[in-house]
Amino acid sequence: MMVILIVVKFPVRPERADEWVALAADYARSVNAEEGSLFFEWSRSLEDPETFVCVEGFRDSEAGAAHVGTDAFKRFVEQAPELVAAQPQIIYVDAPDVSGWGPMGEIQPR
Repeated sequence: MMVILIVVKFPVRPERADEWVALAADYARSVNAEEGSLFFEWSRSLEDPETFVCVEGFRDSEAGAAHVGTDAFKRFVEQAPELVAAQPQIIYVDAPDVSGWGPMGEIQPR
């Protein structure tokens, strides 16, 4: 079985950043509640504070298909065009089955 791994960069209009944060937080709560969602997280770029990055994982293609059919996804893609400064860029990968996040061997707390 393959899992889906998606990373998307969203360049946001600086004057709409507060609206973006509210939309993104609501969307993340909805996606994380989906049965097939493994994880969904937002981060803000250190290089460009107007760029937000989402990292999401779904257990399989059926979960991914169900995700794009949700009301939350439809609301997000309806509202996001007013807030982005340019077209988002995406990386979509069908990855080997993983059980989730694992420890990074190179770094441990001291």
